Amino acid sequence: MEEIVTELEMTAVDQLNPAPVVDGVTLKATEPGPLIRDLHVRIGTPYRWPSATRSDDDWARWLAEPGRRYRLVDYRGEIAGAADFEPQNETDVEITTFGLLPEFVGKGLGGYALTLVVADAWALPGTKRVWLHTSTLDHPNALPNYLRRGFRSFSRPA
Repeated sequence: MEEIVTELEMTAVDQLNPAPVVDGVTLKATEPGPLIRDLHVRIGTPYRWPSATRSDDDWARWLAEPGRRYRLVDYRGEIAGAADFEPQNETDVEITTFGLLPEFVGKGLGGYALTLVVADAWALPGTKRVWLHTSTLDHPNALPNYLRRGFRSFSRPA
């Protein structure tokens, strides 16, 4: 299957359409390290995420990025997923990772977990745009979830 990448953005905080609260789902800040790498591999392998096969050097560079914020999706005391995002200039924040571990997919956690991640990204001072990309290789619910939360497709100039 040919991969089709879709870039999505929000350009105002009030575009976030929050999912209903899911009892027991929280977001916890964490530091870069081996846990982040392990989560990327476990979450991303089924969807052929590039991060699932990064080299040690590539991981060292990724984890050393000073502006990137790392979050764990917690569900009733268990790590259910991971997210990270980074400011790219004075106004843009890219959500560079969002996903649930396979054993938590299909349990109704993704919409609310994404709501929390997007709200955290918007909370960075000066943010005027939050964006991310997904592809046809991702879970079939990924794009619909992003759209339900208020993201809209955009194209970068060539």
